[in-house]
Amino acid sequence: MTAGEPGAVQDGSSKGGLRASLGGLTTRGRSFLAAGVAAAVCAYVLGQADLLRVGLLLAVLPLVCVTVLYRTRYRVTGTRWLSPSRVPAGSEARVHLRMDNVSRLPTGLLMLQDRVPYVLGPRPRFVLDRVEAGGRREVSYRVRSDLRGRYPLGPLQLRLSDPFGMCELTRSFSAYDTLVVIPRTVPLPALGLAGEASGYGDGRQRSLALAGEDDIIPRGYRHGDDLRRVHWRSTARYGELMVRREEQPQRARCTVLLDTRQIAYAGAGPDSAFEWAVSGAASALVHMLERGFAVRLLTDDGNAVPGEGSDGFAGSTQESADSAGLMLDTLAVVDHSDGGGLSRAHDVLRGGNEGLLIAFFGDLDEEQTSVVTRMRQRTGAAVAFVLDSARWTGGGAGPAEEWLRQLREAGWVVVPVPPGADLPALWQQAGRMRADTQSAGSGGSTGFAGGWS
Repeated sequence: MTAGEPGAVQDGSSKGGLRASLGGLTTRGRSFLAAGVAAAVCAYVLGQADLLRVGLLLAVLPLVCVTVLYRTRYRVTGTRWLSPSRVPAGSEARVHLRMDNVSRLPTGLLMLQDRVPYVLGPRPRFVLDRVEAGGRREVSYRVRSDLRGRYPLGPLQLRLSDPFGMCELTRSFSAYDTLVVIPRTVPLPALGLAGEASGYGDGRQRSLALAGEDDIIPRGYRHGDDLRRVHWRSTARYGELMVRREEQPQRARCTVLLDTRQIAYAGAGPDSAFEWAVSGAASALVHMLERGFAVRLLTDDGNAVPGEGSDGFAGSTQESADSAGLMLDTLAVVDHSDGGGLSRAHDVLRGGNEGLLIAFFGDLDEEQTSVVTRMRQRTGAAVAFVLDSARWTGGGAGPAEEWLRQLREAGWVVVPVPPGADLPALWQQAGRMRADTQSAGSGGSTGFAGGWS
């Protein structure tokens, strides 16, 4: 028998030999063999020829089944695919299995079992009746996890049994697939505050500033460029036709900061404060990408999502879906960090031109509050969702009002997060707080330069 996946077909007869096949005897087969041996011994002692024939029959039958099953040359290939391969926590995915008999002989009874992690549910088992030569069978099962992560599915195991149930041989396929369970995301309301995501305006960063003649950055001539834009000085310097590069608008930027410090959160499980923060960060970055922002995902240890642009932010609008998938895949496996501070994240915020900052913080102390206060000086606008682990674990305490007051005075829009809070409601609350601040005459120090969408 051959068991494998497309492109990875394996010869089952090469695994273990006949001795391994004898290990596949079922309880029935072992009972028949033991009864046959016992009957043969008794017949020899008692001199009963008829009993000897019965004993030989009982003993030979399971051995014949083992030999026939061992020498069977079924060639079976298997295919697995997931629909979809990336699901939010708490949602179901369907796993499809297809078995193809590519040999010239029909198969016997096949038992199929796929290996799945226990968090996805029990191991699925299927019984496939006779599969004709060139035939195909398809089965499927559902998996579901309330915990985000990356879960391997497989390898697939195929068990072949003889018609008498004397022997079972197991063959394993080589390949496996991965199910990615991403954090839950919720749609957030568009608050319609000042500014749009693209073009010029307050808080919009230009790729090139208006410059003098000596500061012009030229580029090579391309077919269709206006000849009136030829920069002759650069053409003479480089020896090829160069044109002036026009000022290009850059997408408004947004950094989503996730505090993953282990000391900042207490409790575990799908309803813990840390999981709420991860889900909130996922919802925020998806929302901002949909609004046309260039988004960067940042953690407290200063690590951003790998594979982003040279400036650390997501690429063009056409790449927003890929950027969101990459960030969600990162959040699917993000875990607590061993760091005790937020200084590395502060260093990544280079200074004043980082656009909008949306942060999800755990417990803050005096030192970390000071670091977060300095972060505000390196961004165009900032909003903080602050979770207090004591309240989330039933302790009843809330964030120290002194730390929250310092953040507000530094220009942060601060939103305390109670246990089980609804993120869209808090999102609207942040918008109202910003509007109230503007109407009170606070000016741009606490406003969302570039818009809050």
